[in-house]
Amino acid sequence: MGASSSQIATALFVMLIGYGVLSIGLSVHLKMPVSIVWSTPGAAFLATSSGLGLSFELASGAFIVSSLLIVLTGAWPALGRLVRKIPPQISAAMLAGVIFPFVASTVTASVEYPLLVLPVVVVWLLVYRVLPLWASPIAIALGFILIGLSPEADGYAASGFWPDLVLVVPGFELGAIMAIGVPLYLVTMASQNLPGLAIMSSLGYPLPTRKVFVTTGLGSAVTGFFGGFGLNLAAITAALNADEGAAKDPSRRWIAASWGGVIYILFALFAAPFASFVLAVPTNLLLALAGIALINTFAGAIKTAVSEDETRLAGVVTFVIGAAGITVFGIGGAFWALVTGILVWLVRKRR
Repeated sequence: MGASSSQIATALFVMLIGYGVLSIGLSVHLKMPVSIVWSTPGAAFLATSSGLGLSFELASGAFIVSSLLIVLTGAWPALGRLVRKIPPQISAAMLAGVIFPFVASTVTASVEYPLLVLPVVVVWLLVYRVLPLWASPIAIALGFILIGLSPEADGYAASGFWPDLVLVVPGFELGAIMAIGVPLYLVTMASQNLPGLAIMSSLGYPLPTRKVFVTTGLGSAVTGFFGGFGLNLAAITAALNADEGAAKDPSRRWIAASWGGVIYILFALFAAPFASFVLAVPTNLLLALAGIALINTFAGAIKTAVSEDETRLAGVVTFVIGAAGITVFGIGGAFWALVTGILVWLVRKRR
């Protein structure tokens, strides 16, 4: 969208700081594992909007409007009540569908890169027998070491990341707001915030929608003045911090999300080297490591999804659509999986 390299670095830096500060603040305040991230579907939508010919200043203005719409949504308490009416079996099925591609990537990467992935899987299994909570961190650390030492990372070149913060003077035009701001709001709500609320609810954490949306919306609006395009609830990351892999005691899992916020802030300080590493190695290897971390969450979600006869069919339909990885009207499969599963459940319930 015409941003300079300094503006790109500034936006990335400020957003990562925002994720860290809000993840720590909300988790400590609510004593729940609240993870704040950016909208991956929103980023994909923005990538497809580059041909609109809008300036980065107008785009930033649209980002701010999108953020303020989320603030307004937080003032609508009916939304939280609506989300809490969704059966946990359907929410769990949606979670299983969303994370299935990550779990499957562990299998495909094991075939494609056996010397890099299979040792990680073996270490995970062995450590899990004696130290379940440490199995994923140790295995993932080993995975990064093996990948970093392998020929797959030969193209990696480290660089510093100390951007001169560049303030963007946003512009506000109706055309840019309708073309970018409103769709970004809808995509973020449909693909991140609503699934995030549902997933957290299915894991036993009914989040206060007013506090979460107002806080993230205002924080997102602030980042808009630096070119940031959004701070919102996590979906997949939320599951990592909210299940028993983070802590056996559910009342202590907020600590994991808080430390996740600390890691985001560290990433902000070294964003360029991390980004260079990610771009230098095959994506499937990184997805495989995520799959190892998510396997227990996937197993628990599948168990919940088919646990009740009344919701089993709806749960299976939800899982299949979520796992298919579709995108319709710029909205990801998690939203359509949730909508379809609820419709199937309502039809079966009415019958």
